Amino acid sequence: MRLVSIFSALVLCVPGLALAQGWDTFFSPVDRFSITFPGEPTVEEIEWDSEYDAVFEGRVYSVQQGESRYSVTVIDYTDAEERHAVLAKNPSFNQSVYWQIDAMASIQYAATTLFRQREGATVTYDAWHYIDLIEGHQIQLTNADQSRTFASIYLHENRLYITEATVPRRSPPPGLFQQNLSMLDEAGERVRYDTLYTNVPPPVTQERRPGVDVRGGRGGRQ
Repeated sequence: MRLVSIFSALVLCVPGLALAQGWDTFFSPVDRFSITFPGEPTVEEIEWDSEYDAVFEGRVYSVQQGESRYSVTVIDYTDAEERHAVLAKNPSFNQSVYWQIDAMASIQYAATTLFRQREGATVTYDAWHYIDLIEGHQIQLTNADQSRTFASIYLHENRLYITEATVPRRSPPPGLFQQNLSMLDEAGERVRYDTLYTNVPPPVTQERRPGVDVRGGRGGRQ
């Protein structure tokens, strides 16, 4: 998995919503979320290698405050079927229906590749989580330098949201950041559910190639 920075220092917020230097709420209508940041984030556009070999576009919103770093990464899986259809044209690729699996497995894939496998780090918490009844996952690490990382991962309307806060040793947990992520609808309003939300990918629209075996998952990188 790779994250490739294409450009940075872009502010993708609505005009007039520039943040003060203190903690304030940042809104991204582009990626449909809001969160409390300790300052105005810089934004990098990235490419994300998925578990099943597709490349998706994404953005990383981040703020560095002293030794602490706060970020939200958003990966757009909404065009997963089209991206996997391109792969399916390659004779060596025979997984044209895996675009749905790629999206639905993205939470655990991110948890493993970004956090569980981090060199020198010890996982101290690793469990299912939810925010505004949107299901996801939460994971905490003690890093090799004894700093602590608090991360949460959610999948909403086929967009993957990864929040990550790393703070120095003995610093308090970054609750103000962790607890203030919200998803937004098309009108920019906060999304709140009355029942548990589980992401459902759109139905398959492209014809499945013959001979595709979808009986079991990959079970790790090959």
